[in-house]
Amino acid sequence: MPPSPQETRTQTLPDTADAGSAGLLARTNARIRDELRALITPGPRMADEWACVASVLLAIVFAHLIGAKMIAWAAFSAFVLLKSDVGETLLRGVLRMVGTSIGILLAVFLVPFAEESLPLAMVCAGVIGALGLYGMLTARRAYAWLLFGLTFEMILLDKLERPGLDTLDFAHTRLLEVGAGTAACTIVSIAAALLARQKWLGFKPDKPQRITWNPVAARHAAQAGLALAALPALHAVLGLREMVQAGITIIFVMIVPVSGIGPSGFVPVTRRLFHRALGSLAGGALALGVLAIAHGSPALLIAGTCLGIVLGRHIENGLPSVTYIGLQFTLTVLIVLIPDSYENVAIAPAVTRLVSVFIGMMVLEPVLLAWHLIAPRKAPGEHGTAPSDGE
Repeated sequence: MPPSPQETRTQTLPDTADAGSAGLLARTNARIRDELRALITPGPRMADEWACVASVLLAIVFAHLIGAKMIAWAAFSAFVLLKSDVGETLLRGVLRMVGTSIGILLAVFLVPFAEESLPLAMVCAGVIGALGLYGMLTARRAYAWLLFGLTFEMILLDKLERPGLDTLDFAHTRLLEVGAGTAACTIVSIAAALLARQKWLGFKPDKPQRITWNPVAARHAAQAGLALAALPALHAVLGLREMVQAGITIIFVMIVPVSGIGPSGFVPVTRRLFHRALGSLAGGALALGVLAIAHGSPALLIAGTCLGIVLGRHIENGLPSVTYIGLQFTLTVLIVLIPDSYENVAIAPAVTRLVSVFIGMMVLEPVLLAWHLIAPRKAPGEHGTAPSDGE
């Protein structure tokens, strides 16, 4: 007797599933082989990866020469500022310096009062952080707004953790660090352009949009503000340290296009948090492994930093779906492997900084979930048209 249609479907489904799985596995393996081959193949991607290495190493040298204290921030600046278009690198450098300077001026005025009052510290952390993020999402010179908020948060949170810290001195070293990173990436960008005689990745920035009122961006920034406001309280109550990295994490993962925020921001930001967690875990595993092997050797730490930059940048320039994982991989390597002094390398501070990244994620996610459940934004069809990015 011939098999029934139901039996036929039951018999063929496993074969179909197996074929689909085998095809996916084959494509994945082929992609991995292509990426590994590209890693050692001279070309635009390799040039970009090693330009990033040169930019970071030069920033470390400059930061030490001019007496900066948080060397990792100089390296961080040199890495994120570098673009294959020299004009864009210069513009981003100027905006970073302007935003940093304004954040420093506000911090010098407010932080002495905020450190004396926990409620005031929470309000300052939330309001200034939210304002900086809102400007980043909607302003024409978004990068300056981002650095304005970031710089204020860094000075405030560091001052709360170290009450004896001289605010003016700390503000001064923040400016030195950004200056070292800006100078390094500018020099590398110009040198690379002259050597290549072209833009090595053909980067073309989007034209900046005018700043206008945007309720979607305002709501999104307010969510970040609530999470940032919790950090001074967590430090005061639980004694958590290195809250600076938690604050940086909260601001950075909330940077999404206004048009992609959705009803509450929960889905796109949670996706970025997941990618940031993956990148942090992978980068942290590499960095902690290097720390354990190096035993304080500057040469091994620098070699591990270079390896992390190349791998992270390679991932970032690969598949669009994992770009953010690659970026976070590199940034984690930088904050863990670059000490303030190579003469006094310790694993504990590096681990604390890495843990703080995850604390920032754990503080932000409940805020997003609660807002999503309690006060989700109505769908566009229910109440007018949702603003688009840049409106």
